Amino acid sequence: MKAMARILVVEDDPETAAGIVGPLAAEGHDVLHLANGREAFERCREERFDAITLDRMLPGMDGLELVARLRAAQITTPVLMISAMGDVDERIAGLRAGGDDYLVKPFAAAEMTMRIEVLLRRAQEYPEGGRLKVGAIELDLIKRKVWVAGEPVQLLHKEFRLLEFLARHQGRTVDRRLIFEQVWGCFFEPSDNLINVHIGKLRRKLERPGHPSPIHTIKGEGYRLVAV
Repeated sequence: MKAMARILVVEDDPETAAGIVGPLAAEGHDVLHLANGREAFERCREERFDAITLDRMLPGMDGLELVARLRAAQITTPVLMISAMGDVDERIAGLRAGGDDYLVKPFAAAEMTMRIEVLLRRAQEYPEGGRLKVGAIELDLIKRKVWVAGEPVQLLHKEFRLLEFLARHQGRTVDRRLIFEQVWGCFFEPSDNLINVHIGKLRRKLERPGHPSPIHTIKGEGYRLVAV
């Protein structure tokens, strides 16, 4: 039997909320429903949740501000954003703010529960000790901290996720589409600018004077993290 997860559903539309809470509860999860973004933020500061589903348009605090504030507070709970705002720019905005996946309304309950299961499974996939090491780079996957040559490096939520994904595939080239699917949780055409910006920022934070960059760009193929 799979373990029960504690899931927060933030949705102000009663019908939509019922369509999320019901299937998740039927899967055996412990589900809390809130309809106000500000109240949800305060609860996340006080309690631990394993996953969050989050509407974009909320009273008190909208979904984009809420997820951005969660990440700024170092709350790394996986967030599935669920919204009727489904064009590519809106999805990218949600992911850039700190969301882990994005589901467009109307949605099938089976797909919603599957996406939550993927987020929960991804969050539990830790190596022994919860740490990854690639050359001078060390990641604590539980505390979400990074060091380069023993010095702490401050990464934003998506930068950490990107580095973690590259570290799990160290020495191998991963293409842009796979990065977009696994880091951003999306299965549409990746935005060149979105990935380039995040790779550029991450590369600058990891580089050290006199040492080559640990992130290699493989032209026409993707990126590779190597030990340096």
